[in-house]
Amino acid sequence: MNSIDFLTGVNSIVQISKKLSLFLVLAMVAVFAAACGEAGPVGGPNVDLNATAATVNGKAITMEEVERAVKQQAQGQEGRLSPLELAGARLQVLQSLIEQEVMFQKAEKEQTLPSDDEVNAEYNKRMTATGLSREQWDAKMKEVGETEASAKLAIKKGLAIQKLTERITGKVVVPTDNEIEQFYNSNKAGFKNKRGAQLAAIVIDPRDLGEGDTTKNDIEAQAKAREIGARLLSGADFATVARENSEDPDTKMRGGDWRYFSEDEMKQTFPQGFAEAIMQLNGGDIVRQLIPFEGRYLILKVQRKLEKDEDRTLDSPGVRAEVSDYLTNARKQLLAASYQAMAMNEARVVNNLAQRVVENPNELSGARPAQPDAPANANANTNTAGNTVTNTSSNTNTAPVVNANAARVNANRPAANANANR
Repeated sequence: MNSIDFLTGVNSIVQISKKLSLFLVLAMVAVFAAACGEAGPVGGPNVDLNATAATVNGKAITMEEVERAVKQQAQGQEGRLSPLELAGARLQVLQSLIEQEVMFQKAEKEQTLPSDDEVNAEYNKRMTATGLSREQWDAKMKEVGETEASAKLAIKKGLAIQKLTERITGKVVVPTDNEIEQFYNSNKAGFKNKRGAQLAAIVIDPRDLGEGDTTKNDIEAQAKAREIGARLLSGADFATVARENSEDPDTKMRGGDWRYFSEDEMKQTFPQGFAEAIMQLNGGDIVRQLIPFEGRYLILKVQRKLEKDEDRTLDSPGVRAEVSDYLTNARKQLLAASYQAMAMNEARVVNNLAQRVVENPNELSGARPAQPDAPANANANTNTAGNTVTNTSSNTNTAPVVNANAARVNANRPAANANANR
């Protein structure tokens, strides 16, 4: 298939086994009260961790939070970043922390905070899911500088934002029969299916796309793919992982759901042998290999497979429900994004880190630090399932955020494609 295996030692396309254990490293964002101060050079290696990177309605986000998140995203490779790249990474992480804090404060105001019992239950659930002993769990927590209190605070924020989003999107009503029929009649071509498969995708882009980008080269992209592959190998929900990690805003908002490909389209679009391999899988199977696609890499899941050509009408089983779900979800996504945009507009945000860049635009060097020589492909087989980093604070979505600079998968689908949700 001319593809790259995203898990060490795997060379075939088979369904991921959920029986394998995963060593889970908690990597979450904790909030600490800190006094205001100078953060130091925005792209320098040494910063005052107690300095205030930004404030949201007076609530401080410290450089300690920023640095921790940068290290998590860089997967231990932050020392290889140039001052210019490090400054960009810090600003990107800080923007995410600002958005999270804005939404958490909204959740506090709207009284959608979870109970202590809910937080404790979620914490224990995640700890149990790793298969680690309590001693191993505590060691992993210490390794990433976390405590039980900071971990539970991160979980509290995530659950609070999820509850807020569910309350806001709960205003969306079920489409009427007339709306469903109008949509179907305007998109009949989208319901004429040939033999093929509906695919979901997690997109990893090795290109440096600037703000909002999380992987800058092939090494980083493949390392991220191994991390994601290990999470999926452990039984993690594909849609959740896609929302957290995909570098394509369109599919990210839909939990990775991409589009339906006929078998002929797959043969024309993907590497040789791909279509044949996909048609041997079942609905729910995950493609075990990293698929190159238009300069990016895809981790794919077969949502469903159609063994023979099919013409579907409104009277076909499930079609009305699919259209209804599509319209409902699209409205919820738009409502959630709009609510977050309004919350950001209303918030009093002071971004000290960005201000320092504006005041000192020429202080950042683009030269990367000298690195010791390493054997070729030294990173090719690192970060396996036993060394996976995941962000537990982001397991619950806030409102979707669209990043115009991120790579987009070219779906080649109708403007309103009901099939995308099947």
